Amino acid sequence: MKELRTKGLSVDLARTRLRRKLDTLKLRAKVLRAIRGFFEDREFLEVETPVRLRAPALELHIDAEPAGDYYLRTSPELHMKRLLAAGAERLFQLGPCFRRGERGDRHHPEFTMLEWYRANADYTDILADTKLLILHVARAVLGRDEIVYQGRRIDLVTWERIPVDEVFMLHAGWSPVRDYDGDRFDIDLGDKVEPALPAEVPVVLPDYPAAAAALARRKPSDPRVAERWELYIGGLELANAYSELIDADEQAERFRACAAQREAAGREVYPIDQAFLDALAGGMPPCGGIALGVERLVMLLADASTLDDVIAFRE
Repeated sequence: MKELRTKGLSVDLARTRLRRKLDTLKLRAKVLRAIRGFFEDREFLEVETPVRLRAPALELHIDAEPAGDYYLRTSPELHMKRLLAAGAERLFQLGPCFRRGERGDRHHPEFTMLEWYRANADYTDILADTKLLILHVARAVLGRDEIVYQGRRIDLVTWERIPVDEVFMLHAGWSPVRDYDGDRFDIDLGDKVEPALPAEVPVVLPDYPAAAAALARRKPSDPRVAERWELYIGGLELANAYSELIDADEQAERFRACAAQREAAGREVYPIDQAFLDALAGGMPPCGGIALGVERLVMLLADASTLDDVIAFRE
């Protein structure tokens, strides 16, 4: 009887927690509708690409979850770019992605990613899209151009832009563009730079060291720098955007270098996606793209402190 009573209390507690999440889940549904409306109004094609992949994108610090002889996707990026190479001009996708070993207040092994790509565009065009999208969603869901997140008012109209090299010199005291050190870069970004970013406006950090942007185009004016930016709102890293690398030979060399680094670090090495490289070699227009974490956007709009607060179930 005691075991049955204990089980009954556990069931009641789980039911109560789910009921408390219902308002947030309704807000999440509004966010998804607003995102789709934004892209449909701009004649983007919504697509679905495979969730199980033979060859996840090779990135040094991202590990894929095995699924039989395949892997669950960490991003739909490579398949979406193949569609660009086939002639698509504007496309977006909302769907699940998976990353092994990522769990915490701001990370989850299964999450929803929004990605969109534009042909004949670059990372500045994608930034313009992003500003409009964030405002559109806030207005559709909350009816205003600002949010209050964890006690701070954030103006979504005015954005601040601080180049990566500048923000590192200011808060970490060194230049990652001139003297790149991958481990030091990651540590100082999390410990020194991110906590010092302005909290009252969205902040864009553009122009990453080329070594920290595996799939981005180098800047013509300075090949040490990649045309990549990341977006922070309320201290949350929300999105990562590129002018996409479309040179098949350079991309293949980057994949091989990443595979060697992963092997040296004792991490699993995934097959190189030859179909993607073939698509690049066949010709792809200049393009820009972005990945945006939907749960983190919902966290901001719901004033939630953790991802668990905006996900129905934690499995």
